[in-house]
Amino acid sequence: MQIISRFNCPDLNLPGWNLPRWYLAGLLAWSAVAVAQVEPTAAGLESPAAAIGTEEEQAAAAAARAKAAREAEEAARQEARIRELTLELSQRQQAITDLQSAQGVYDPALIEAHDDIARLYIELEDYGSAAQSLNEALQIIRINTGLYSEQQRPLIDQLIDNHARMEQWIEVDDLVHLDHHISSRLYAPVDSQYLDAAGDYGEWKLRVLRENLLQLNSRGLMNTAEDLSSFYGRVLMNIEFSEEVEPENLVSLLSGKSRADMALARNIANTPYTYFQGTANRYVTQQRCQNRRNASGQLVRQCVKVQVENPRYRQSQQEAKRLALYRYTNEIDRTLERLRMLKDGSNSLTVAQRADLETQITQLQMEASSLHRRRGGFRF
Repeated sequence: MQIISRFNCPDLNLPGWNLPRWYLAGLLAWSAVAVAQVEPTAAGLESPAAAIGTEEEQAAAAAARAKAAREAEEAARQEARIRELTLELSQRQQAITDLQSAQGVYDPALIEAHDDIARLYIELEDYGSAAQSLNEALQIIRINTGLYSEQQRPLIDQLIDNHARMEQWIEVDDLVHLDHHISSRLYAPVDSQYLDAAGDYGEWKLRVLRENLLQLNSRGLMNTAEDLSSFYGRVLMNIEFSEEVEPENLVSLLSGKSRADMALARNIANTPYTYFQGTANRYVTQQRCQNRRNASGQLVRQCVKVQVENPRYRQSQQEAKRLALYRYTNEIDRTLERLRMLKDGSNSLTVAQRADLETQITQLQMEASSLHRRRGGFRF
């Protein structure tokens, strides 16, 4: 750009203006610089807004390219891993075949071999084949160590997890029953390992009640809750006077029983009384008579016996419902009292455990109070 100075400015003929030439030249030079700074030239950069938009688009495109590269890399890695697992699976299957030929189909060494293959199947997300391998290992353990051996329990836990991934809840339920049954044969009622197994059994049954995983009707759910409440009652009775039981095990069992009784009480409160078995006979026999004229025109009294519904039967159904609700709300009250005694009398509870127990007691007390109000103002 040519700079006009006061020393080489040509004559400027501006009618009506009486200004020095050097002043007008400086004014024109300043205007040119200002315009060059504000307005882009044809060969200059874009406007600031367009530049910002371009930068955002470039950043988004770069992020998309980076994401696509990461996804491609992850897909390649997974594909390579699958090839590696498939090759290892084939080798281990051949090793099992060789071992069976050399040692027999029930050799104890096959237990670990089947377990390893099951883990490969699980990583490949072939849960059906994994379950088959685990069942084969479980069968070999039973043959070599007996029906109630402790070595079965880890495999049973793996089978439970595997069937849960496939949402095969009936199989899970059978396996949970099996694990508890084996534990009851292996350990004493006050043994911590049995109490852990009993706690797992109770938690599973509570989940069945909460989510209805076994697709039970209302009667089936009520029977399950009744069985669970009785189960907790038996376990607690066996450890009631034992000093070997850890407080956390006792708290867990009491909490489980309270939840089972709470589920039962709610179910009873929401069930019409007509679903309950009354204590009175449903029908009674009555004699009904009427006067009729016989063939000769004389009035004779004729009587017949008929069965009619017993009006006391419905009253006994209402009473049966009331007694059932009283039974389980009283069970909840007794459990609450035991939890309070445990909180106040146990010296082995940590501060966190005591605070958690206090929270459980408060929540249980609120739910129990609600049930007591419903029990007092029952509408059948």
